[in-house]
Amino acid sequence: MKVSANTTGICGKLDCRAVKRHSVCLAGCLVILLLIFGVKRAEAEWPRIVLSKDGTPISFEVCGAGEPTLVFVHGWCCDARYWRAQVPHFSKSHRVVTLDLAGHGHSGTARSQYSMLSFGEDVQAVTEAIGANPVILVGHSMGGSVIAEAARLMPGSVIGLIGVDTLENIEYPLTREELTKMLAPLEKDFRSGSRKFVGQMILPYMDPQLQEWILSDMSAAPPTVAISALKGMMSQYITGEAAKIFDEIHIPVMSVNGDVWPVDYEANRRHMSFYEAIILKGADHFLMLDRSRDFNRALEKAILMISKNKAK
Repeated sequence: MKVSANTTGICGKLDCRAVKRHSVCLAGCLVILLLIFGVKRAEAEWPRIVLSKDGTPISFEVCGAGEPTLVFVHGWCCDARYWRAQVPHFSKSHRVVTLDLAGHGHSGTARSQYSMLSFGEDVQAVTEAIGANPVILVGHSMGGSVIAEAARLMPGSVIGLIGVDTLENIEYPLTREELTKMLAPLEKDFRSGSRKFVGQMILPYMDPQLQEWILSDMSAAPPTVAISALKGMMSQYITGEAAKIFDEIHIPVMSVNGDVWPVDYEANRRHMSFYEAIILKGADHFLMLDRSRDFNRALEKAILMISKNKAK
């Protein structure tokens, strides 16, 4: 409000009073807003740290409320950010937990070996730290192997597993020669080798910016961590442990997969008490990012199927 310097009499006094009231009101509103945002900031839960079995610090976050708790486990050379399209959606009705496995994201990197069992212990440490029960573990890519290990460690808490573009064939007959060939480009030049390795998992239709973000991000992972983790995961297929572990886990297993690789239902069901897959046509390895709406709907169905199966 602008008051003329020549304004006199009662009209001038009224304008001045209006200016004062306006200033006081504005100041009051600012104080209220600061109090509100201050309270919200104080109530916001910061990322937390828990020590894994071997003492490695594991970073995790918790959002929302509701059972069962959903624990999202990222894949090889990824981290909790890869679930950015799922956390806001599922935290409306569930307690949602995301974490960075050891050697990834903001978690510790002091291990000499990154095995699926040690990653499973990371998930166990986080899950037990928040007292989550019942729990559904959701694992992308390598995370599928990790959640199987975690379920074996927590038989009383985990009611189901959901793989994300993983667990296509837990009996896959990999040889040591094939693994050596797979690792060679990564050991020679990890950055370029990993970009080519991951690029094969991405379909051409993906948004170019998202594609470059994924390739740049994953190829920036610590090579020693990445190679050790990949060896650990793929060695389970050589030894047969990838299938045997499911013989010990008597809980329903689902997967939400793209259609890049076929699913061997018979092989999986030889070791799983219950297995079903939801296939998204035309989706690639990173369907939770580039097909997030379709993926979220499919994941909702998978959660419901596990909950119903558990209730039987």
